[in-house]
Amino acid sequence: MDKLVKYSDVMKKIIDIRGKKAILDSDVACLYGTETKEINQAVKNNPRKFPEGYIIPLSYDDKTEVVKKFDHLEKLKFSPTLPNAFTRKGCYMLATILKGDKAIDTTLAIIEAFDRLIELQETVAQLSQSPDEFTQKTLMQKGGEIFSEMLGNDLNVSDTETSFELNFALMKFKHTIKRSKK
Repeated sequence: MDKLVKYSDVMKKIIDIRGKKAILDSDVACLYGTETKEINQAVKNNPRKFPEGYIIPLSYDDKTEVVKKFDHLEKLKFSPTLPNAFTRKGCYMLATILKGDKAIDTTLAIIEAFDRLIELQETVAQLSQSPDEFTQKTLMQKGGEIFSEMLGNDLNVSDTETSFELNFALMKFKHTIKRSKK
C-alpha cells in the first residue's frame, strides 16, 4: 500500500526560485511516487496546460544555487539535465493529468501546503500593518500555529518549545509554542 503523503512532507519540498515558491520536478515525482521523467513527459504531452508561470525552467545558476541551499537536492549536482520547478498553478494543473488515488491524495497535500504558506504570508502582512495590540497577539498566535503545523507534528520529542519571532524595523513580536509528546 502506498504511503500517504503528509502536509509536512510537501512543506519540506517547497523552495524559492527567483522569488516564487515552487517544487522541483524530482520532488514532485517523489511525492507522487513516480519517476521524474514521467512527470516531465506528462508536461511535454500537454503543453497547453502549462503556460508561462506554471513551470520555471531552472538555469544552470539556479540549479547550482538550489543544490547549495537544500541538502536533499545533492543528487542534482551531477545531473546533466536542468530541472523544472512547478509553481502552485503548475502543481494544480499537473493534478488534472495524473490519475489514481495516490495522485489525488498527493495533490490534496500539495494544495494544502501551498495554501498554508499563503495564509502564513498574509498573517505576517496583517501583523505588520496592525496597530492594535490585541489584534497583534491574535495574529501572532495564528502565525505561530501555522508555523508549528508547517514544521510537522511527527517529531519524536518529549517536550519542545518553538519560538516564532518577527523583527520589523520598529517593533519585534515573539510567540512561543510549547508541545509535549502525547
